[in-house]
Amino acid sequence: MKNLKIAIQTKGRLNEDSMKLIQESGIDLTIGRRKLVSEAGNFPMEALFLRDDDIPQTVADGVADVGIVGENEMLEKGKDVVIAKRLGFSKCRLSLAIPKSMDYPGPQFFNGKKIATSYPKILQNYLDKNNISAEIHVISGSVEIAPGIGLADAIFDIVSSGSTLVSNRLKEVEVVIYSEAVLIAKPGLSAEKQEILDELIFRMESVQRSEGKKYILLNTPNEKIQEVASLLPGMKSPTVVPLAEEGWSSMHSVIAEDDFWEVIGKLKKAGAEGILVIPIEKMIF
Repeated sequence: MKNLKIAIQTKGRLNEDSMKLIQESGIDLTIGRRKLVSEAGNFPMEALFLRDDDIPQTVADGVADVGIVGENEMLEKGKDVVIAKRLGFSKCRLSLAIPKSMDYPGPQFFNGKKIATSYPKILQNYLDKNNISAEIHVISGSVEIAPGIGLADAIFDIVSSGSTLVSNRLKEVEVVIYSEAVLIAKPGLSAEKQEILDELIFRMESVQRSEGKKYILLNTPNEKIQEVASLLPGMKSPTVVPLAEEGWSSMHSVIAEDDFWEVIGKLKKAGAEGILVIPIEKMIF
């Protein structure tokens, strides 16, 4: 069987999150120092480690079959690739920002202005859609300093927490796109490689379903089963198993971690006892 070739960012947060997801998907991908190619020991996959802005081209050219990259890079490069799966991490947005001291009446503010960015294609699409005529000044890095040194009137750049904007006395005024890590693929993969990709996505989804979820076991009097069940939406319905002690049952279900303490309090009031909560590693449907 031929290996599925996957392109992954060489270093940085996207690399760390990508490798974590792959490893949690049960794929043994060892990384050596200065190693740019690595073959999985227990899955038909080979990783190529590249700069993030090279990944869309590499996949489009067929050098790699799939790749993990920020959606913003995929859109900026505009290559012939498709999104096979949204991965839900490395979330950010691409926004327009201006000096904090300036008033902002709306998008037409940018008419006749000079905007610094590393994403000229995405920015130009936005300007065209909004009938705005502005000059785009392309900068490869440190875009946020452009207004402060008189290089531009505004910037178009990635925003995560917004702290970089604040430290440079800028304010975000327009969100153009939201971005996250995506698994991209070359259209028209062979049946053999598509099968491997489907298995990879299946494993990734099994890992991601478990995030923010807890497995809960508890004991309850039989007359309270319906009341307790209404508090445990789970995946479909709770599992109910009779206990050795007559009149009691054990109930098993899944709850969201965000709802954990609120649900536990309600379960206790409903008569649940011996509540046990266990982390979930994988969830397979």
